[in-house]
Amino acid sequence: MSYVLGGASTEHERLIRQAPIFNPLTERLFLDAGIGSGEHVLDIGSGVGDVAMLAARLVGPSGAVTCIERDAGTVAVARERAKQAGLDNVSFIQGDVANVPSAELFDAVVGRFILEYVPDPGGVVRSLAALLGPGGVMAFQSVWPLSLIQLNSHLPLRAKCAALMHRTFERADVHLDIELVLYRIFPAAGLPSPNMRIEVAVGDEPNIVRWLHDLFVTLVPHIPKAELNEIGDLDTLAARLEAERIAAKSFAACVGVVSAWARKPG
Repeated sequence: MSYVLGGASTEHERLIRQAPIFNPLTERLFLDAGIGSGEHVLDIGSGVGDVAMLAARLVGPSGAVTCIERDAGTVAVARERAKQAGLDNVSFIQGDVANVPSAELFDAVVGRFILEYVPDPGGVVRSLAALLGPGGVMAFQSVWPLSLIQLNSHLPLRAKCAALMHRTFERADVHLDIELVLYRIFPAAGLPSPNMRIEVAVGDEPNIVRWLHDLFVTLVPHIPKAELNEIGDLDTLAARLEAERIAAKSFAACVGVVSAWARKPG
């Protein structure tokens, strides 16, 4: 399975733009899971570092965050962003989330928008559970692609974009039933059944309004031309999406976010 969203600079910029939307949901997950001062956290699939920096602020200078990201260019961007933010309790390692090299146990293992893209999320969680100390917490968030279709069904153009994105994720073997996957893989890894919730950011705040268009443009190289023709001129797509939303007196909706967390017995 390849990461369909890629690691180009345009994708880095998109991830940075979407962070203000999803960071409050991630911070709430971490606080509910009990992640706090002085803890050592492992962040997998770190991307450009937004989750890592959030965790670093929660654990404070007496804690530490170790991050695993497979793309070297993305690691370089994340390191620079953490440096610019003045966070010296974060370290970034280029590596495979399915084979994390560590001789120590962590107080928490976390990840955002990663398990839906790996071929064997159950195997990844089992290997990570072995790196979790007794009483440590596992906390993950994943996107729920089907929610985009449901939340945009009253907006024909947005619904068409959402359907094409869903089809593209399906062709890329993204786990589209991630809510069930998360529920099942925690107990299979020796953890309790997870606490779970699904949240959706909606509204007319600019980052939320542009989110669907941002993601669609990222996926364009993977969408067949015949399907893209259904959308029309891509140069005017953002304006047409917004005109449709305003005419319908509707909010814009991001994808649903599935949160799951559990504490290792011990």
